Amino acid sequence: MFASTTRRQWVAQTAALSATPWLAQADTWPNKPLRLVVPFAPGGSSEIVARAVAGEMAKTLGQSVFVDNKPGAAGNIAMQEVAGSTDEHTLILGHIGTLAVNPYIFPKLPYDANKDFVPITLISKVPSLYVVHPDLPVKNLKEFVAYAKSKPGQLNYGSAGNGSAGHLAFEYLKMATDTFMLHVPYRGTGPMLTDLMAGRLQAAAAGAPALMPFIKAGKLRCIAIGTSSRLPQLPDVPTVAEQGYKGFEMTQWYGLLAPSKWPKAHIDRLEQEAVKAARGKTVSDKLSQDNALAVGNTRAEFEAFILQEQARWKPVIARAKIVPEGV
Repeated sequence: MFASTTRRQWVAQTAALSATPWLAQADTWPNKPLRLVVPFAPGGSSEIVARAVAGEMAKTLGQSVFVDNKPGAAGNIAMQEVAGSTDEHTLILGHIGTLAVNPYIFPKLPYDANKDFVPITLISKVPSLYVVHPDLPVKNLKEFVAYAKSKPGQLNYGSAGNGSAGHLAFEYLKMATDTFMLHVPYRGTGPMLTDLMAGRLQAAAAGAPALMPFIKAGKLRCIAIGTSSRLPQLPDVPTVAEQGYKGFEMTQWYGLLAPSKWPKAHIDRLEQEAVKAARGKTVSDKLSQDNALAVGNTRAEFEAFILQEQARWKPVIARAKIVPEGV
């Protein structure tokens, strides 16, 4: 009886030990490289943000994180693909456009921004700057608003296109200040800036990376910062909020999201490593070189931020009757 019992115990123990490596392997995540989809073409702020955080996450996740650019349809193609992915190793870089703007400018989206994805962390904010041609007789936002109200419909502002961040930023400013200016859409920030510096436009709003060299060179005058606090690079330029419009904030922002079908354990691990990476000095230093601000908030904070941004942009889009190109 004793020998028989011992043998059964030995067999059970041997089976348990032999199964352990397989169980451990099944519980290990990630078990292959992670794919971070960026819904824009290479070369912009989105890629800089994605590569900065991907490199740091790879150091602690135990797997590489590679960036895959998938532009098209204002980010909708990439969002749809990632929402439907099932490999539990595909992430996406969320953006103000895909999460807070597209739901209100497209009549029908192939994804649900709030149901198909789980927010992981807000990685970065890119400040929007409000600039004018240097010959315009204004030095700050207060003077600009007074000047615009004295010439209703006579001033033109440019943007990179209908529904672009610059278009939204200026329409938001028009709503906040109760001013009327004409919008001139371009096919990209570059052509718009050429006309602005030539004096064919009077004003514009765009991300800090695109505008900073021309501000420093005196070719454009910055009259306000869209962030809630001043930029170290432009310490003498007050924010829009400081100049009388409390609660005003306009930034382009980027965050990490995963498909909502992922197991909670994977989400928790990803959040832990993504927040650590975004808050680290390496990512902060890389982003500051592009005049971007590192954030790294919690999952709950990022989710609340997205809802806040959706509430901010819905009335702006409705008031301005913004529609995307080609729709």
